[in-house]
Amino acid sequence: AYEEDQLGGPVSADASAGKEKRIVLKLKKEIAPIRAAVFPLLKNKPELVKKAREVFDSLRSTSQDSRFTVMWDDNGNIGKRYRRQDEIGTPFCVTIDFETLENDSVTLRDRDSGEQRRIAISEISRAIGG
Repeated sequence: AYEEDQLGGPVSADASAGKEKRIVLKLKKEIAPIRAAVFPLLKNKPELVKKAREVFDSLRSTSQDSRFTVMWDDNGNIGKRYRRQDEIGTPFCVTIDFETLENDSVTLRDRDSGEQRRIAISEISRAIGG
């Protein structure tokens, strides 16, 4: 399950300079110790932190019934948070941003593909397999 790559493909000798290698623990979501991490986009914006905490608390209570674990992370920039979660095998990251405050949607990032998509807060648990 351990892999080193550049987002979108394996690391090769002729890889473009400036592209960062990332370490990914590609555990199946069913056995990953942490199913999802929740982040406020910026930790110095109280309105984002408050909404992110609400989402985190809601997922945490749902996870107790569904037997998956969620994690809170607001340390460092968003790219570093994604990398940290990739390294420990977290399959999904949920980012709360300013658009969330407008329409109750979040960015859901898939660890393996790096794909990011907008989904409604009410759909997070189903999307991560809860």
